[in-house]
Amino acid sequence: MTDVVVTGLGATTPLGGDVPSTWRALLDGVSGVGALTQEWAAELPVRIAAQLAVDPGEKIPRVRQRRLDRSEQIALIAATEAFADAGMADAALDPERLGVCFGSGIGGAITLLEQDDILEEKGPRRVSPHTVPMLMPNGPAAWVGLELGAKAGVHAPTSACATSSEALAWGLDMIKSGRADVVVAGGAEAVVHPLPIAGFASMKAMSTRNDDPTRASRPWDRNRDGFVLGEGAGAVVLERADHAAARGARVYARLAGAGMTSDAFDIVQPDPDGGIRAMRMAMRLADVAATDIGHVNAHATSTPVGDMGEVRGISEAVGTHPVLTSTKSMTGHLLGAAGAVESIAVIMALYEGVIPPTINLDEPDDALNLDVAAHTARKAELTAAMNNSFGFGGHNVSLVFTKS
Repeated sequence: MTDVVVTGLGATTPLGGDVPSTWRALLDGVSGVGALTQEWAAELPVRIAAQLAVDPGEKIPRVRQRRLDRSEQIALIAATEAFADAGMADAALDPERLGVCFGSGIGGAITLLEQDDILEEKGPRRVSPHTVPMLMPNGPAAWVGLELGAKAGVHAPTSACATSSEALAWGLDMIKSGRADVVVAGGAEAVVHPLPIAGFASMKAMSTRNDDPTRASRPWDRNRDGFVLGEGAGAVVLERADHAAARGARVYARLAGAGMTSDAFDIVQPDPDGGIRAMRMAMRLADVAATDIGHVNAHATSTPVGDMGEVRGISEAVGTHPVLTSTKSMTGHLLGAAGAVESIAVIMALYEGVIPPTINLDEPDDALNLDVAAHTARKAELTAAMNNSFGFGGHNVSLVFTKS
């Protein structure tokens, strides 16, 4: 049996430009949501978002920025932080045993839309020669693979809001199958732009609490009215346990099991049974009993329907004992990057013994029958915890982490 452990973490989010600052803000219950001050936002029905706390330009040189979509920039920032955090610079790592699995739910949409504007206004000769590598959905994964010299395979899942959790699951499989010793897994999303916002708003999926942005993302609250769009990236270094031990690596947690299912139900509406099957599969493959799961970082996006459907699913698959939280109440919904960033929160909860809060839960939904760490962080002795990610198209991923 091959154990897979987490030895490195990296992130850039609406709460901080790295993992330590993001984690501190999560524990402090800080909201990363604010008003959109760009001129293009003035006429939109939704004028709030969770934008990056640290601009990528502070870490990516300007010349290089011109060749990278924003999603690719932040993927590199998160992945290089995780790689350094794992101590890989000093490791004698065979590049043919290093893999990457890094996704994006939408990809280089900002590049696509900006270059289309140039095409229409100035003609085809003014379109950037870097357009295609910047907009392709596998761009973040490809650049991470190039940066790290990965030769065991570079993969780019695109599974909507389940994307980066699926990346971790495939990374787990890459190591367990013997294809790699180390996999850098995660996701990046950067689509704070009028078209995606207008599209989500037309679906009535987004909060319109424009005058109160920090309180707009309110999972499980009776007055929730939709999710808040966010941008960010998260990366996790997964490593074969004996490989990590041989080099004396610090271990944050063990990725014990992953459950992936599909609904075959509807393109946007979830089938609660799909999430239940994913949770049960993750626990079975992790060889962890439901009673051992002490904490669940729920998908909980703050939508009227989705939040309570997941609560019912957790109650049935895991039970009523775990302490829930939704870090989306602070980060907003990072779409394809959500699963990786939320997995980092679960890993840190296990590592430090404290569960981040769910903010803005002022009037709990009448059907909320589970214990939520509301308003303030909660200390907890955890041995196993779960992260859930569910995406448009019926993608369901549950990850079970255990204390190392």
